[in-house]
Amino acid sequence: MRGSAEEGLKKLNWAEGHMKVLRRVWEEDLSGRALEGERISMALHPEAKTCVLARYLARSGASVRLVACNPYSTDDDVVAALLEEAPGELEVMAWRGESEREYREALLWSLQHNPTLILDDGGDLTEIIVSRPRDFPELKGISEETTTGIIRARGFEREGRLPVPLIDVNGAKMKRLFDNRYGTGQSTLEGVLRTTNLLIAGKRVVVAGYGYCGRGIAMRMRGMGARVAVAEVDPVKASEALLDGFDVGRMEELLEGADMVITATGMKNVVAAGHLRKLKDGVILANAGHFNVEIDLKALEGASSGVREVRDGVKEYILKDGRRVFLLAEGRLVNLVGGQGHPVEIMDLSFSLQALSLLYLKENHVRLPAGVHPLPEELDRRVALHFLSAMGKKIDKLTEEQVRYLEEG
Repeated sequence: MRGSAEEGLKKLNWAEGHMKVLRRVWEEDLSGRALEGERISMALHPEAKTCVLARYLARSGASVRLVACNPYSTDDDVVAALLEEAPGELEVMAWRGESEREYREALLWSLQHNPTLILDDGGDLTEIIVSRPRDFPELKGISEETTTGIIRARGFEREGRLPVPLIDVNGAKMKRLFDNRYGTGQSTLEGVLRTTNLLIAGKRVVVAGYGYCGRGIAMRMRGMGARVAVAEVDPVKASEALLDGFDVGRMEELLEGADMVITATGMKNVVAAGHLRKLKDGVILANAGHFNVEIDLKALEGASSGVREVRDGVKEYILKDGRRVFLLAEGRLVNLVGGQGHPVEIMDLSFSLQALSLLYLKENHVRLPAGVHPLPEELDRRVALHFLSAMGKKIDKLTEEQVRYLEEG
């Protein structure tokens, strides 16, 4: 066993104690073994918050198999605790530093119990389902967590290959407005700080992408005193970044003089071969997108005369002209590989949505056609109300007179 079960249990209990919304969802919606008989395959980041969700799903009567959605995002302590705590009910096959072969084998293992429901993060399980739909005759539906996963799912949908309904949890307001912005913003900053131990104030930081993740990163970096510029291909988002007070421009122009570049786009080769000549000596490259494709690593390696690890999680690439480029977390998710992931209270919201999404699929899969579906708004509002209640807040409701006024137009 790679981790310490004792330390893992501490992390699990700390996280669960601060996940008050998920606790309410379990008490009001999932208790009484609401998922009895379901077989759930989960590919997420196996750290404390994720494993709290897996615990609740197992307590609700489901048979759960959990694997990683990133080879480097597993917390071995937490996995050790789960393996000791609930053998049989909740099975885990994950460890930090999986090889590509081991990662693939774990994904396939998670599907060997003929799942009825899938909880995916990034779309790797969905891709397997799409390639072998006849192997999963009892599958009712998929719930997807991320922007990247939804982009892939919509591609499968356009091709007519998505065999079951897939719920876009990422599109829910209580996900994208909080997880993608506040969660990614704080956790990316933490990942950079823990990996480098460098000062942010005064540094020139380029953020690639101004979706909700990029907005959060830009906001937090500016809050730490960085001079932030945004590279964005969408003119609407670029306009928004400009009016939010950030410099905006083409990547090639912004890279000159940048101390740090952080990608958060979900797109490949955002920092491409042609950009390398613009990088200053000592620049730091980090990625907050799901896959390690946003920085062209093959081009970076090809342009380098040498590579060495100079600090845990930091590789120094020495370019052939002598310039040094520091890559964090091997170009993978810096907030998870270099940090502890999103704050507990943020993932509390996202995982509450996921739990309700799985229950919704169980109860409604027969009437849902194959394809991508939004999470019902009433579930979004339910989580929002649970959150306000957990925070000790109450809000007003429209009066009957106000409701009539709206209805009358």
